[in-house]
Amino acid sequence: MNIKYKIFFSLFLVSFSSVILLAYSQDKFNLRPGAKGKLCMNCHETFQEKISSPFVHTPVRTGECSGCHNPHASSHGKMLSEDTNKICFTCHKEIIPDKPLSTHKVVAEGNCVKCHDPHGSSNKFNLLKSGNELCFGCHKDIEDGVKQVKFKHTPVEKSCLNCHNPHASAKNEFLLKDEVPIVCLKCHKTDKPAFAKQHMNFPVGKARCTTCHNPHGSDKAALLLTNVHKPVASRMCNQCHDSSDPKNPFKTKNEGSDLCKTCHNELVNEIQSKKNIHPALEVDSGCLNCHSAHASTQRALLKGNSLFDVCGKCHADVIARQDKFPTKHPPVKDGDCIACHSPHATDTEHLAQQLSVIVLCGSCHDWKGHVSHPMGDNVADPRDKTRTVNCLSCHKAHGTEYKRMLLFPTTVELCTLCHVKYQR
Repeated sequence: MNIKYKIFFSLFLVSFSSVILLAYSQDKFNLRPGAKGKLCMNCHETFQEKISSPFVHTPVRTGECSGCHNPHASSHGKMLSEDTNKICFTCHKEIIPDKPLSTHKVVAEGNCVKCHDPHGSSNKFNLLKSGNELCFGCHKDIEDGVKQVKFKHTPVEKSCLNCHNPHASAKNEFLLKDEVPIVCLKCHKTDKPAFAKQHMNFPVGKARCTTCHNPHGSDKAALLLTNVHKPVASRMCNQCHDSSDPKNPFKTKNEGSDLCKTCHNELVNEIQSKKNIHPALEVDSGCLNCHSAHASTQRALLKGNSLFDVCGKCHADVIARQDKFPTKHPPVKDGDCIACHSPHATDTEHLAQQLSVIVLCGSCHDWKGHVSHPMGDNVADPRDKTRTVNCLSCHKAHGTEYKRMLLFPTTVELCTLCHVKYQR
């Protein structure tokens, strides 16, 4: 066969195959001509109303029901041809950037229908509800908080999407469209005299606004956080800052705990008199490792939303380990670390609030159930003569995988460690 005919024949076969495959992909179920969509409506009559909605999903509008559904049978709900997270992302891959820093939970779970109607809606983007009503369906705590406060952030009242991306953010936490303060400076102009006056002429244009302000709302003017450091509330920034150096306008008059000692002299002296000091206080940042210098939503100007956030910065491994245990110590479960530990300093091991472990545990637990067992400073632990028998000889303070926070799965295994003559 002539080489030209061979090439022509090969190209013809490739083209013909492509047409066949394309036709199959477009109508893989061999529906009758004109049957797309219309055939489905013979049974799904109520969908006529969906099609009449102001905003209709493109596959529905074009009658491509089989783009998402299998008309015969499926192992997925609603006769979907795949899991929702796979179906939606087949067309909408672009909504999530590559390696985003934060992703909306419903998007990460592939639960798009939590926010969108897959067929049609009276709201733009096929949203189930409009505006903040949709967001507050899940973020009830934020809605309640905004409703209760005296001063509300204007963008929050209008739309959450003024600041947040509904799907994912490539470079910012909390789904923010831009990092703080860039997202804030779109509305708040730092070159205005009023702005400078409010901030005592400190050049805060590049500072993190949320260290002092609540981005949603507050009972305090200027959306300040619930608890404000007294010098800040009194507009006496010069108590801590030395603004005489224009090259370093935020320079403080001293460093770490030495700066705090200016006002909190008694507390700092008491801490330094103890045998065991919280390591966080002994590094450069000192008090500021746990406390905010300006304002906080928490008491004592603690950073984060709970003690889990504060303590977890250093003790993340401890918290993560306890999360896996079915039996948890209530203070650990509730994030109340200071129920047992001093946050600053003590003369005891592990920064315990009491010199005696038995006294500490006894403040919550009735130790009389163990009254027949020898315990106390005069009872040496047979396993280690340098230690005495106390609650921690048998129980683990944070929690274990065993009942009653015991160190072993059965009392026999535990007790025979000391009472060896009963070992079998």
